[in-house]
Amino acid sequence: MACLSRFAFSTAAMVLSVAGAAVAQEATVASGLTIELNEISPSEKGCKLTFVAGNGLQQSLSKVSFEFVLFDQKGLVERMAVLDFRDLPTGKTKVRQFDLPGTKCEAVKSLLINDAPACIGEGIDKGACMTGLKTGSKSAVEVKG
Repeated sequence: MACLSRFAFSTAAMVLSVAGAAVAQEATVASGLTIELNEISPSEKGCKLTFVAGNGLQQSLSKVSFEFVLFDQKGLVERMAVLDFRDLPTGKTKVRQFDLPGTKCEAVKSLLINDAPACIGEGIDKGACMTGLKTGSKSAVEVKG
C-alpha cells in the first residue's frame, strides 16, 4: 500500500509539474503586444486606418512604431509605411488612427507588420515588440505579423 501511495504521490506531482509548465508557457504566450485593425475607412486625404493596440509586456513603451506593408487585391505591394504608435503603457490598450494620403481603402486587401523600427522603453529589448506579437482585424482587411 505504501508503495502505491508513493507512486500516486509522484504521479500527482508529475501531473502538477506538467500543468504548471503549461500555465507558465501560456502566460509567456499571453505576454506581448497586440495590434488589431479595428476599422479602415475612406478619408479626405485617402484611407484612414484605426488600430487598437495593447501592451501585455512587463514594461511600458515610451515609443513604438511598426513598418506596415499594404498589399492590393492581387497580392502586390501597394505601399510601405512606418506608423508611429507613440507610447504604450504596460497593461493598457490605446486606439491609434493613421491617415494614408493617396491610398484607396478598397485597394487594400491585407497588411503585414514587417518590423518594429522603434521599440523603446526602460529594460526593453529591441526585438520585444515583434516577439509574440498578436495581430487581428475586425475589418475585411487581414493583418499578419
